[in-house]
Amino acid sequence: MNKVQPNSLVVAEADKCIGCRACELACFAVHNLDNGVGTAVGTVTIPVLPRLYVIRTDSFTMPVQCRQCENAPCAHVCPVQAIRQENGVIHIDADACIGCKACSLACPFGAITLYRAYSGGTELKQAHLQERQFGRLQPKAKMIAYKCDLCINTDMPGAAAAGAKSTGNREGSSARLNESSPLPACVSVCPTAALRLVQPEADGSPSRPQTSAGIHFPTTV
Repeated sequence: MNKVQPNSLVVAEADKCIGCRACELACFAVHNLDNGVGTAVGTVTIPVLPRLYVIRTDSFTMPVQCRQCENAPCAHVCPVQAIRQENGVIHIDADACIGCKACSLACPFGAITLYRAYSGGTELKQAHLQERQFGRLQPKAKMIAYKCDLCINTDMPGAAAAGAKSTGNREGSSARLNESSPLPACVSVCPTAALRLVQPEADGSPSRPQTSAGIHFPTTV
């Protein structure tokens, strides 16, 4: 029987979340270095567009983000195959995305959002589609789908050090995301350790705790 390595994911503990939204800001920052977003005040010239978002109710607050589904419904409905799995992460190809909203409708967690696309600090426009604004036709802004990608393809200054020091926010092991890999930005900055990176094992000892799906979560790291 072939062992299949389940995808890693970030999980949140609502009883620890204080709703500070540091995770949203960190997510936005690391994904927009090419848009000039830095660590200094005044470097943000585009809207803050995180790939996760904090929900708030009368009884709790917690972030919502992609679960990196094994049978990702978003990928199944994408008409241009812009969603695929790479290194254990469900990834959206921004260049191929046509903004059709199918993935957002298919996601059972509401973890995919459509925003305007930016590059080099400039809003991207469509080549042919126009819309009427201020009494005249203008190129329409390009819209693309955004979701958590576990920061797998981002440049995170200091993230390697943060990851090395934050082993308490990492569970399990993975050949694709391991102890030497930086933690996702949201996990690294959470002041209450409400977020943690979970790396399920394909197989394990029967003595270890396991979910109903048969995925083992080690009690030690």
